[in-house]
Order: sequence, then structure tokens, then C-alpha cells
Amino acid sequence: MTDQRRAAASADGQRFAGPATLRRRDLSGVRFGSLSPLTFLRHLDQLAEVIGRVGQPCWAAGVTNAALFGADGFDLVPPFELAVPRGRAPHPLGHRVHRLRDLSNLDTDIALGVPCLSATRLLIESGRTFDPKGLTTLLDCALRDGLTSEDFLHRRIHELRRRGRPGLDRLLAVMEGAERSRGGHSWLERTFLELLAELGHPRPEVQQVLARRDSTLVRVDCRFPGTPIVIELLGYRHHRSVAQMQIDSERLNALTLQGFATYQFTYDDVVLRSPRMLGTLADVFGRSAA
Repeated sequence: MTDQRRAAASADGQRFAGPATLRRRDLSGVRFGSLSPLTFLRHLDQLAEVIGRVGQPCWAAGVTNAALFGADGFDLVPPFELAVPRGRAPHPLGHRVHRLRDLSNLDTDIALGVPCLSATRLLIESGRTFDPKGLTTLLDCALRDGLTSEDFLHRRIHELRRRGRPGLDRLLAVMEGAERSRGGHSWLERTFLELLAELGHPRPEVQQVLARRDSTLVRVDCRFPGTPIVIELLGYRHHRSVAQMQIDSERLNALTLQGFATYQFTYDDVVLRSPRMLGTLADVFGRSAA
């Protein structure tokens, strides 16, 4: 949360700016979407009134939340989307309520004086309801406006994923697509390279073609020149199809036939810096040095 938003939040986190305060706000820089400023303000007042009737804890969510953040293509229009902790059962007639679990202070924010989900938690929850285009737009806008970061988003995904969370595979697929469109290496690769440097291990060449599987070239994530060591990073999604497992097996066999020693680490290994991965790296590079 930015300093400006912290200043807007009340000491106990329960109060928020009501309609009279909103009318006095300096709204320069606010993105109104396709609405006129007066219509936007009127809807903002309506949203504040609805949340006031529901009572705290209650936050803007979904498309309503995205519009408060000024995400491109999202308009602040009723019916509004709200979020409450699981166990609450408010009935704001005509509006949609999401009941969420595992909410912490990391997951909430205040935008334009209205309590809402943080951009990170909004992205995580929107995987269930937004189409890929809307989810991609929300991701791009959140990163553009500094509302979240790739590092924090990945770590929060991991924390919530362990408890079962529908829609995360869709969000992760969108994140992978956004990385490809930027033409850079994936977050997973960049994080792994930073870890290797921190541990004093050699820096590899990345995305190198080393072998051929039938008529397909085998491109690996990390190759360490002057050694047979190859490291593959197993993406974001743990549950691989039978076809993907077959491809991975054929890739591994092709690399082995070329004389490479191939090691694989998962997304969770890298995010958590798992002791198993750290120990394997120490053994691999220790033997290579010897």
C-alpha cells in the first residue's frame, strides 16, 4: 500500500471516506473509463453507500475493484461486486457478493476512499471469473501502475495455492503469455539466475538448443558451458498432462544420449528456495569443481 493510501486508511481500518468526502476530493489523475466524471462520482457515492449498508468488513471486488484502480476497459457501474469474509451472509439487493477465505492485511487496500481488495489479491481471485483478455489487461495495468510486482504476485500465489484455489492456473497461463509478449526470460528463470549469483554458483547460458527429439529441437533452460550440467525449470503448473509427461521424458532421454547430466527443479523449489534444491545445487557444482 502506498503512503497516500495508508494516509487515507483509518487507524482501525474500518472507516472509509463517505460521499461528502468524495465530492471534495481532488480527482485529478483519476481514470474514469468510458464514464463522464459526474457519472463516475455518482457511482462512487453509490458504491460507498452500499458498502456502508453491508457494514465492515466488506471490500469492493471484481470488475468494481478493477475500475477503482483505473484499469483500462473497466467501468465503475452498478450492480457492484463486493467481497466479505467467508461466514458473513449479507444481502445487498441487486449486487454480487464474493465470500473469501484466507484474507490478511496483505490482501486489502483503499482506492478513492473505498475499501477494496489489493491488486494482488484481485488478480488471484479474478482467475475464476475474468476471461483471459480481461485478466491480461488487469495484470498489465497493475504492473504498469506499481500496484503489485511480479515477485510479490508469485509469492502470494504460492502461499494461497497450497490451500487450493480455483482459477490460479488461468492466471499463471496469462502471466506466462505476458512474459512471452515482452520477449524476455520468464520470471522463474530470472529468479533462478539471481539465486545462482547469490550462492556463488556459475552463471549459465539460457535457452540453448542442445539436442533433437525426432524432428524437434530440444531447447534447455540453463546450460553451464565447459560442463555436462543442464538444469530445467518446470514451469508454473505442477499438474502435467500425459502428453506433456511423454514429451518431457523424450527430451530427458535425448539430452542423456548427448552426454548431458540434466537436473530438474520445480516452481515451488525456486519460490521457496527448497533445501532439497539448494543441497542438489551444492552437490552438482561441488562435483563439477572437483
